[in-house]
Amino acid sequence: MKNPFTKKRGNVKDDVLSGLTVALALVPEAIAFAFVAGVPPLTGMYAAFIVCLITSLFGGRPGMISAAAGSLAVVMVALVYEGNQRGGDGVGLEYLLATVVLMGVIQLIIGGLKLSRFIRLVPHPVMMGFVNGLAVVIFLAQINMFKERSGAVVGDWLQGSAMVTMVGLVLLTMAIIWLLPKLTKAIPSSLIAILVVTGIVMAGVNTQTVGDLSSVAGGFPMPHLPNIPFTWDTLVFIFPYALILAAVGLIESLMTVQLVDELTETRGSGNRESVVLGIANVVAGFFKGMGGCALIGQTLINIRSGGRGRTSGFAASIALILFILVGAPFIDRIPMAALTGVMFIVVISTFEWATFATVGKAPKSDIMVILIVTGVTVAFDLAIAVLVGVIVSALVFAWKSSKHINLMKTKDEPDERIYVLDGLLYFGSVREFSERFDPSNDPQNVVIDFRDSRVCDLSGLEALNALAERYRKISKTLHLRHLSTDCQAMLKQAGTLVDIEVMDDDPHYSVARI
Repeated sequence: MKNPFTKKRGNVKDDVLSGLTVALALVPEAIAFAFVAGVPPLTGMYAAFIVCLITSLFGGRPGMISAAAGSLAVVMVALVYEGNQRGGDGVGLEYLLATVVLMGVIQLIIGGLKLSRFIRLVPHPVMMGFVNGLAVVIFLAQINMFKERSGAVVGDWLQGSAMVTMVGLVLLTMAIIWLLPKLTKAIPSSLIAILVVTGIVMAGVNTQTVGDLSSVAGGFPMPHLPNIPFTWDTLVFIFPYALILAAVGLIESLMTVQLVDELTETRGSGNRESVVLGIANVVAGFFKGMGGCALIGQTLINIRSGGRGRTSGFAASIALILFILVGAPFIDRIPMAALTGVMFIVVISTFEWATFATVGKAPKSDIMVILIVTGVTVAFDLAIAVLVGVIVSALVFAWKSSKHINLMKTKDEPDERIYVLDGLLYFGSVREFSERFDPSNDPQNVVIDFRDSRVCDLSGLEALNALAERYRKISKTLHLRHLSTDCQAMLKQAGTLVDIEVMDDDPHYSVARI
């Protein structure tokens, strides 16, 4: 079956229609995230417009959607609350705007230094756990849509006909999205589903709408300097939040870049995305926006609907500002059931169902990493989950590598014995390496050939020094062959008594330094 994501190029029609679909899905998300953070709804809408506009036009991943994000909103809650405690109601928003500007500056610096390349260190099991965790988070976020709502207040579960209507409209939305592409792909099925279900509700069906959260009506965002004291004390207060927000935003954006690269079999630029996201957040902070980053759910809606180029994100941002300026009466009447149905389809598309197929086939350590990252993403946040996943993966790799040090004897004569080492010599394997030698039973000259091995760090070099000392104490000599020039130089600087044999085919690699 052909992968629906591997369409390489889009066209203006597909991009515009998919962008409109994305914009409709962004509205309740932006409002909800603003409520989560404890700031006015328009703060989320302005952020969605500004961040989406700038990143879509200049970012490193065409087709990716960035806007106000829930992963950032949960970090902003404490910032806004403490800001209000410092200066009174409303001051928390001012501190948030200043923090968003600083967050953007940090992201700009990280992108400028090209540090985003470190996203390549994230193993595939961590990526699968990240995707699965986000799918669960998106799913859980939709559960509140089946409860009574009034603005930011979430009440009890819907009862009776209200629940039946909600479930029925959600299922109808999902059915249209699922079945329409089998008939035609001329128009995004998500957009048609939203329009059909909205038409049904406007015909007289009573159910919750976007307007029940908050109206999106407002004016064009205007420049605004955060009204806070620009002092050292303020910097000490907002900097930790800015650093966390910058990390969370960058990790989610770069992981989404990597995911879209895999889905569409194309390549984006992580460094460029980091720089442009930083610029977008600086601008958002100065225009009363709560900042943002890539949104995997809306990105997948865009990609699934045919959006591939920069026009899709640009169209979404223009639609958002038009919703704010003139389209609020219509947007307010869109049923939450339609948008919930769209997001449920996103959950189904996002979750890596192949995870279940790997059970019993993939190494148990990989399954463990997937489960850990999924769980931490749901329980805490993306940044912590990815960090934990990378650390666990590194520890698993270190444990496995430490057990794969092999020593083979290729020459054994009364005056000389040659060993060929196979494996990585680093902090995790030095003990195994040292235990393989018995100087008292070796001949006068012992040679270790590193043609099939590498010395990876200072622990490896120190292990060689320690082994040479063991041979020296009983008046024997340790010879080393096929070490890299970097290893040779460092051993000589340390004043080692090891006899290093320089060969014409010595390898060239560097040793990790602190």
